[in-house]
Amino acid sequence: MIEIKNVSFKYDETENSEYIIENLNLSIEKGEFVAILGHNGSGKSTLAKLINGLLLPSDGDVFVDEMNTKDDENLWKIRALAGMVFQNPDNQLVATVVEEDVAFGPENLGVPSDEIKKRVDFSLEAVGMNDYRKNAPHMLSGGQKQRVAIAGILAMTPDYIILDEPTAMLDPVGRKEVMETILMLNKTQNKTIVLITHYMDEAAKSDRLIVMEKGKVVLDGTPKKVFSNVNEVKKIGLDVPQVTELAWELKNSGFDINNEILSIDELVGEIWH
Repeated sequence: MIEIKNVSFKYDETENSEYIIENLNLSIEKGEFVAILGHNGSGKSTLAKLINGLLLPSDGDVFVDEMNTKDDENLWKIRALAGMVFQNPDNQLVATVVEEDVAFGPENLGVPSDEIKKRVDFSLEAVGMNDYRKNAPHMLSGGQKQRVAIAGILAMTPDYIILDEPTAMLDPVGRKEVMETILMLNKTQNKTIVLITHYMDEAAKSDRLIVMEKGKVVLDGTPKKVFSNVNEVKKIGLDVPQVTELAWELKNSGFDINNEILSIDELVGEIWH
C-alpha cells in the first residue's frame, strides 16, 4: 500500500516560493490501477517522483509498504518495490542488446545469474518482446523501446509500477502497445499501476482516476464518476472523452439518459434503452 500523508513539496525551499504539492493525502491499495490526470504544473509528475523516493517531501510523509521514503535505510528497498518508467525510453535503455538491458537492474541488485535469466525470460515474455531479445534497443520503434523499459522494471519484481507519461512521445501504434502492456500487468500479474497521463482515453481504462490541479486532488473516483463531472473537468482546462460529453449534452437537452458513459457501445445501449 502507498500512503501519502499531509505531503507538501516545493523545489525551492526559500520562504516565499510556491508549493508544487500542498497538504496532499492519498492512499493507493495493492492491485489498483490508478490514473493521475492533470495539465502541466498540476503536480502529477512530482507526485510520481515522491512515491519512488526520487524526491522527498518538504513536509509530511510518503510510505510504501509502511516504509518511509525519508528513511535512508529503506530507499533502495522502496525503489525495488516501486519501479519507475519515464516519458522517454531512450533515457532508461543502457545496454546494446535488449536482454542485457533488461538484466541490468537485477544485476545491480546482486541477484544470482540463474535467477536473472529467469527474470529476463519472464519479463520479455510478459511485455511481448521475447522475439527481440537479441536486437539492439536503438533499432526498435518507440513503443517497443518503452516495452523494453517496462520489462527492465519488471525484472526487478516490483509490486508497484509508476509510469510518468510513458506514451507522450509515441505514435498511436506505440501508445496502443504500451497501454495493452500496462493493462496486462495489472490484470494478469496483479501489479499495482500508477499511470501519470494527459490522455483522456488512457485515464478512462483505469479502475480509479485522480484529477490534480495546483498540487491538490480535485476529483477522485471511477473514470465514469469523474468524467461525468463535465463542467468541473472543463473548468480546470481538461477535456472528457467525446462520447461522455455527447451523453452529457443529450442529458442537458432533456433526454433521460445516464451520462456516466465511457464508450460508444454504452451510449448506444442508453439511447436504445
